[in-house]
Amino acid sequence: MLAKPSGIPRQSGCYLFRNEKGSVVYVGKARSLAQRLSSYFQRSDGLSHKTQALMVEATSVEWIVTPTELDALILENELIKENQPRYNMRLKDDKSFPYVALDLRKDFPVPFTTRSRHVKGVRYFGPFADVRALRVTMDELLQAFPLRSCTEHKFNYQQRIGRPCLLYDIGKCSGPCVGAVDAEGYRKLVQSWAQFFDGDVRQLRTLLTQQMNEASEKKHYEAAARARDGLEALERAASAQSVVLDDHSNLDAIAVATDGGRAAVARFRVRFGRIIGRTVHLVDRSMDEDDAEILESVLTDMFVDAESVPPVVLVASRSSATALVGEFLADLRGKRVEVVAPQRGKRRRTVELAQNDAQSVINRDSLRRQSDHNVRARALQELGAALGLVQPPFRVECFDMSHLQGTNYVGSMVVFEDGLPVKGDYRHFNVKEALGNDDVGAMEEVVRRRLAHWNDNQGATKFRRPDLIIIDGGLPQLHAAQKAAVAAGVSDEVEFVALAKREELLYRPGSNQPIGLERGSESLYLVQRVRDEAHRFAISFHRSKRGKSMVASTLSGIEGLGPARRDRLLAEFGSLDALRRATSDELRALAWLPDDVAARLYDRLHAPSRPRPAKGSPHDE
Repeated sequence: MLAKPSGIPRQSGCYLFRNEKGSVVYVGKARSLAQRLSSYFQRSDGLSHKTQALMVEATSVEWIVTPTELDALILENELIKENQPRYNMRLKDDKSFPYVALDLRKDFPVPFTTRSRHVKGVRYFGPFADVRALRVTMDELLQAFPLRSCTEHKFNYQQRIGRPCLLYDIGKCSGPCVGAVDAEGYRKLVQSWAQFFDGDVRQLRTLLTQQMNEASEKKHYEAAARARDGLEALERAASAQSVVLDDHSNLDAIAVATDGGRAAVARFRVRFGRIIGRTVHLVDRSMDEDDAEILESVLTDMFVDAESVPPVVLVASRSSATALVGEFLADLRGKRVEVVAPQRGKRRRTVELAQNDAQSVINRDSLRRQSDHNVRARALQELGAALGLVQPPFRVECFDMSHLQGTNYVGSMVVFEDGLPVKGDYRHFNVKEALGNDDVGAMEEVVRRRLAHWNDNQGATKFRRPDLIIIDGGLPQLHAAQKAAVAAGVSDEVEFVALAKREELLYRPGSNQPIGLERGSESLYLVQRVRDEAHRFAISFHRSKRGKSMVASTLSGIEGLGPARRDRLLAEFGSLDALRRATSDELRALAWLPDDVAARLYDRLHAPSRPRPAKGSPHDE
């Protein structure tokens, strides 16, 4: 294991862990390098499993001192981009969304869409998620504020022959090529485009309305008609922008969504109360980073210059509103930036809108991976190779347990074939033998009951033999599953692997050394999805069972109301709360329920609850 080096400075900076090949495997930043690096050099059982794996692989560490923690943040981002360390979160650049650009270096700028990097001197607006809607918006805007949209070659040709093109004749170009508009007039049109994409529609609406009225008063009806048509086009273009705030605020709403090893950061740009742009960054998590760390990792990509920083930034919670975020934004903007975590109202709903968008990006990425057969095949091949299996596992089963303080213990088994869920083969298990809070004993019981059907490949239970069984838990649960296999006499035929809940490391029988799948790999994503599905299936069954037990305990002891009638009541009303809301007449109206039983049921449901005795009273013993 790497020994702690001496002479680590106490200043802020970045540190880099390298492996025996000299490759950078992890980059981090710290307010105090000495304090942060010391946390790595302690007893291994005090480290997370991921950090243990990092320290096993690392053979050296070096550091770079920076003047401030803010400089360390920027340097860390550059080092991660340059080296792509395996233990760091990996940012997937958001290059799929276009921007609207105006090249202000030219006398008569042309609006155009681009997906390339920002160039100095070019004004960018966006990015925009819906390319088709953006093109429609730009087409409508040309009618309201007719900038030229021709190529440089076309512009020079029309200028040379002294005649404008068709776009001028239909009112979608102001004709700078023939001097129909001077440089100052064209500059005002460019400013109008910038105002629109900055979200300030009110001022443009007022301008066109004023032009229309003035032309009408002077009986310049053609000019008035052009202004009217431009106003209608402006309204059509503006209707594509979502109004989220009616106070004409200028702010950004940023939210983080996570799902296993994936995370997404969504940023909504709100100008004058309207959403005018949206950016999403996909990130592969690595070392159990929280929302604040994920947000910090994308800050330098999300905000590139002073113009991109608004005076107010909304975040989902105080925990993600770190001082470093506010300091970085204020330094970039050159003015104070207020970082706020709204708790209610329209600002809170705006943040929730960004959070839902971030989650939808993760969901879309999941669907894309699931629907691609080549991706699923690669995931199974990677998983088989990492676990040392003879061939990729076609059928995978995963077991998880659920309980509430040792009560209503249940187990779940989910099945995936070729990387897709086979829900008809899912199974629930009511734990009967394990008592109290005993996850290990419950896992052993459930796996043993499943392995009892090991040779029942074509039976009614459809328990076909899996190529791999995933145990949701660590080494104790893995040992319990092995014990169950020995009891079932199939220990040489079963391939087990345990998945640690927090660290997402895999453990194979016969070794206590974890296997870490590559961050962002398809195999890790598949294992996470299988684990999450097993957890969801177990939780849903546990809730259902707990609800039924609550109904049974509430309705038990009522003369004439047995299990069959209780089940029928629950089916009739849907829930215990709905049953409580039923009137005495509604219960008596049930033809299959005797009146005297209905009366006793009503009395039980509406009996006053026994008051809790006060402390110090004779009953409090």
